[in-house]
Amino acid sequence: MDEFSLIKRYFEQPSHSAVQGNDALLLGIGDDCAVLRIPAAKDLVFSIDTLVEGVHFPVEASAADIAWRLLGSAVSDLAAMGAEPNSFTLALTLPGMAPQWLEEFSLNLVTAAAKYQLTLAGGDTTKGPLALSVQVNGFVNQGAALLRSGAVEGDIVCVTGSLGDSKAGLGLLAKPPENQQQAYLLERYYRPLPRISSGLLINTFASACIDVSDGLIADLSHLLKRSGVSAKIDAQSIPLSQALLQEAGENALQWALTGGEDFELCFTLSAENWAALKLQHHDVALTAIGVITAGDESKIFQNNQWQPMVAKGYLHFSE
Repeated sequence: MDEFSLIKRYFEQPSHSAVQGNDALLLGIGDDCAVLRIPAAKDLVFSIDTLVEGVHFPVEASAADIAWRLLGSAVSDLAAMGAEPNSFTLALTLPGMAPQWLEEFSLNLVTAAAKYQLTLAGGDTTKGPLALSVQVNGFVNQGAALLRSGAVEGDIVCVTGSLGDSKAGLGLLAKPPENQQQAYLLERYYRPLPRISSGLLINTFASACIDVSDGLIADLSHLLKRSGVSAKIDAQSIPLSQALLQEAGENALQWALTGGEDFELCFTLSAENWAALKLQHHDVALTAIGVITAGDESKIFQNNQWQPMVAKGYLHFSE
């Protein structure tokens, strides 16, 4: 089987079916390019992510888990912009032809794409060490994309969901789960839940937003730098799941602050908008964890004292 037969067998037919239900995607797999029509009064937002075997997922990870992790992590960037997902392209590098792996991967990719409201528009395949790149596309109302640069002094700092679960799941990869809590943490690692609905909800309330991929403190620091402000964070306000507390014990808070890959949203908004947002019905927990301050010295209240907030997160090329 060559690359063209591979694409046709595992990816082209599901894409053609999905394109029929996507008014913006005029042409998907089959030509040199896909054709995407931007709806009137909308802006196109797009992002690209790459997952590499042994770096972003373990060698023994199943094709199903890789498919979900790939799309979930990428769509989180759209959620952080307050965007509505539309379509994606996929570049797949495979060490060899593996029909069973491809069957499992493509079936789960289709299921994940439907859940995340995405249509496969095209892509590429090549031979080499296992790596997957996906570009996701979405739409926001013109001028309404959430940015990292809008936080101002006095804004409330908030997060969605709970933090640290993916870090705990990472530590459980070497063995089967022993209980429901461990199964939940592994699910949080392998199958992230991008907060699409949360991003759409907060779009008209938030002043700035970022998704938590490298760790809360590291990602919040990116937002603060872009906005030219600082923050004071109350560590005791960080939302922690019962599963994390049971598994991590005294490490739970540190994992929540620096673990990364939870793909929750960290956002800022005025006190008035925070009061209004809390009146909205939403299935995902929204938690206030601090406040935006002036200056360039961010602090965190931990162990009964204010401490400098040092950005710690995963860096690919750090020593």
